[in-house]
Amino acid sequence: MEVFTHVVEAGGFTAAARISGMTPSAVSKLVSRLEHRLGVRLFNRSTRQLQLTPEGCSFYERSLQVLADLAEAEQSASAGALPQGRVRININVPMGRRFLLPLVPALKTQYPDIVLDIVLTDTVVDLMEDRTDIAIRHGPLTSSRLMARKLGQAEMKIVASPDYLAARDVPETPADLRRHERIGFGYHRMHDGWPQMKDAVGTHFPLPACSALASDGDAVLELALAGMGLAHLAAFQVDPHITAGRLTSVLEHFQIDRFVDVHAVYLGHRGTLPARIRAVLDFLKENMPIRRDQ
Repeated sequence: MEVFTHVVEAGGFTAAARISGMTPSAVSKLVSRLEHRLGVRLFNRSTRQLQLTPEGCSFYERSLQVLADLAEAEQSASAGALPQGRVRININVPMGRRFLLPLVPALKTQYPDIVLDIVLTDTVVDLMEDRTDIAIRHGPLTSSRLMARKLGQAEMKIVASPDYLAARDVPETPADLRRHERIGFGYHRMHDGWPQMKDAVGTHFPLPACSALASDGDAVLELALAGMGLAHLAAFQVDPHITAGRLTSVLEHFQIDRFVDVHAVYLGHRGTLPARIRAVLDFLKENMPIRRDQ
């Protein structure tokens, strides 16, 4: 079962063999025996890739639970043992740089045997496919198969450069957005990163199409500073620029849900998480310096 999970997480027999200290052929034969015993195919094999079947996905998730139980039992029997192993964390670029990376020294001091694998990207990844243990996400959650722990909230603001607003006029109501350029993200997201807008009487306004796109929040910020249009970004990104006069906040009173929830999401169940993942989740909950609910 452990070797099977290595195949899933490493993405192939050869890589799993290195992790397991076995030959690729031995790993392949072991998985074949496991499939024969279960009476189902766990992987669809081709010359280029190895893909989990639905039965393989189910068996993988249950295997993680069983192995987590075993790890917990071993740790309970080892007095004073600290969590250990690799923890892969996926987080968007601005939040990772502002909140997570500064915490790494303290986390490593507390858990020296945990190996952090931090991926900074604004692209929303599939946790199983990307072999991610924890993803930090803000905004509404849609996947019912993910567990989530709320870390706090992030305030969002619509901003633009003074030069841009001088040329286009400051938008006073959501209806004014039709006369403005909007900066967005150039990849698929669960939502496009902009809030719903309504006026004082509750009328909802559709947003215009984006006239400029970027790959992450820091790049969107740079486009806003360059006068390319309006951007919707986290307050922790834009507040220093607002204070310095490089950006101006607009339409704050028209935004629905100006504060968005920030969650740590992960696969599995609370009672069967590996100690290494639970330790990192607890640490983030306690130390992530984001806004707490008022």
